[in-house]
Amino acid sequence: MGRSLPPKVIVVVAIAVLFLTGTALIRPASAVAAPITYDFLDGIRAELQNPGGSLPGTNDFGCKPSARHPRPVMLVHGTGGGRQTNWAPLAAVLVREGYCVFAPTYGALSTAWPASAIGGLGPKVDSSWQVKVFADRVLASTGSDRLDVVGHSQGTEHPTYWMKYLGGAGHVNAYVSLAPYWRQGPDQDDEFGDMVGRIRKALGVKAPARTDCPECTTPPAGLDFNRAVRLPTPYLPGVHYTNIVTRHDTIVTPYSSGILDGPPGTDVTNITVQKGCAADHSDHMSIVANRRSAALVLNALDPAHPRPVPCIAVPPFTGA
Repeated sequence: MGRSLPPKVIVVVAIAVLFLTGTALIRPASAVAAPITYDFLDGIRAELQNPGGSLPGTNDFGCKPSARHPRPVMLVHGTGGGRQTNWAPLAAVLVREGYCVFAPTYGALSTAWPASAIGGLGPKVDSSWQVKVFADRVLASTGSDRLDVVGHSQGTEHPTYWMKYLGGAGHVNAYVSLAPYWRQGPDQDDEFGDMVGRIRKALGVKAPARTDCPECTTPPAGLDFNRAVRLPTPYLPGVHYTNIVTRHDTIVTPYSSGILDGPPGTDVTNITVQKGCAADHSDHMSIVANRRSAALVLNALDPAHPRPVPCIAVPPFTGA
């Protein structure tokens, strides 16, 4: 990571930022969860079948959490992902379990489809603000004071920034991170987002507007986004953190970058999916699209009702 970007990419970004930037508009989803096939590609198929939409059963802002699952779940995608493309299997699992499930697309370079479905590309501070706005809406619409977070890759950073600096402290119960990279410095995602900000400024495109935020605080002076998230720790007291990593991750390298114990007073569980199941060959993509990870996520969200975690053969990319 941290590789230089080719000139063709810079041209594409320059064109894209001429469009209105911001969180992609959310179209309503059907009320019923989709069949669960545990295939990462199902998210892409869903986006093509319902451009700009939401996965079945998700982003229903009329959903009220049940007594068994009293908190909504917010899914936060990774680089290049979106609310549909990143989450088809896991969203269906959570909806069928009775959770109120919500998922934004943040960091898209345009509100015009298909660019609106490709998130995680903008300046990271802007993306964290978009996640904050979305989380605030979820809490307000559900009447909940707290939500649970499931993030993937870059999507493990933004809820932390919201919690530390944008008023999210005290509003998260469980925080599940799939393929995080807590022990890694600034990477290509940071470089790309910063470049988008520079090009946007050079073209005279305004940054996304922000409302007044009396609950927000400024990160310590001299800290870039990466360090503001991680220093002195990404963990806050009162939150139940679970990090889920795979030895076959070829994006987060070494994979152990996502294994980080917490300081005293924090609650952190680190899980490597190959422990006890060598047949699990999930990679950076399929870690969000297989039965083993789904069971681990469910157990992290509801530890009072644990379920067996199956040991099955999980291929890279697609999942199983």
